[in-house]
Amino acid sequence: MYYSTTYSSPMGTITLACDDGGNNIVGLWTEGQKYHGDTIPDAMTENNHMPVFHTAKKWLDRYFAGEKPDISELPLAPIGGEFRQGVWSILREIPYGEVMTYGSIAKKMAEKMGKESMSSQAVGGAVGHNPISIIIPCHRVVGSNGSLTGFAGGVQIKIRLLELEGVDLTGMFVPKKGTAL
Repeated sequence: MYYSTTYSSPMGTITLACDDGGNNIVGLWTEGQKYHGDTIPDAMTENNHMPVFHTAKKWLDRYFAGEKPDISELPLAPIGGEFRQGVWSILREIPYGEVMTYGSIAKKMAEKMGKESMSSQAVGGAVGHNPISIIIPCHRVVGSNGSLTGFAGGVQIKIRLLELEGVDLTGMFVPKKGTAL
């Protein structure tokens, strides 16, 4: 069994999910987000009293207040295969207020896997299916040409999160066509 609760944020309603024991956050999705809840193998039961939710909401309060809470303060257990886990691990390393390209992540994944190269598209799929958005900062990933595409929560929320973190968006742009626009 998995539990859920909601959190009212400047980006809209957020759904949080935790595991059966209430020990780990396993999901965070914005309202209307693509792939909302798709990594959770069972139904989620609303429970607003799980201590891990209280901790996560305090973390989110600080984040949206412009503070820089550390990811390590939260017990996270995203559900996914080995490749996705590897990509999500790299996302956790992107510093607050900075961005990384899909190509850079692909290069890091290739190194981790002992391969010469890795598809940026494969990385993009893993980034897009990140089940703990915002906390595991998939919004900090951009195209090598400055394209602000590929955020399952929508490009406008991605821009607002990057602005909140003080990212210089000069030279970045919203593509005319692409995913998650």
